[in-house]
Amino acid sequence: MSILTIGEKAPDFQLTASNGKQVKLSDYVGQQVVLYFYPRNMTPTCTKQACQMRDYNSQFATYNTVVLGVSTDPIASHQRFIEKHELPFLLLADEDHSVAEQYGVWQLKKLYGREYMGLVRSTFLIDTEGKLAQQWLKVRLNGHVEEVVEAAKTLVTT
Repeated sequence: MSILTIGEKAPDFQLTASNGKQVKLSDYVGQQVVLYFYPRNMTPTCTKQACQMRDYNSQFATYNTVVLGVSTDPIASHQRFIEKHELPFLLLADEDHSVAEQYGVWQLKKLYGREYMGLVRSTFLIDTEGKLAQQWLKVRLNGHVEEVVEAAKTLVTT
């Protein structure tokens, strides 16, 4: 598991997005990026998180911030998730979990006594120069999106 350091360049990557296009993190230099990793489309907590990101998307835009969601789900699943919940941002397919590994969020998980490798819900705020500004690991949803919006706002005003 890699450990990212605040202030260092965020790992660049290229993934297929829900719109069918290839997206690189470096495409967003000049904008802040909220890169959030979530385990699975259509599950209750992941749906709640995506809808919270949707509901705050216009505030993120006010602070020159784009939201990108990443999971190991395939593009077709992302497209259904976006349509069902009217998500205004791209979802990226990291089917081989290579980007999740770069960001250190592909980890051993335990559920009902079973151990398996999986994606740990985490959020990264990347500044306009592509550097890691803040990270939230093993996210709990209550108040999380509001905290990320405030961090994005702070970056713009400092």
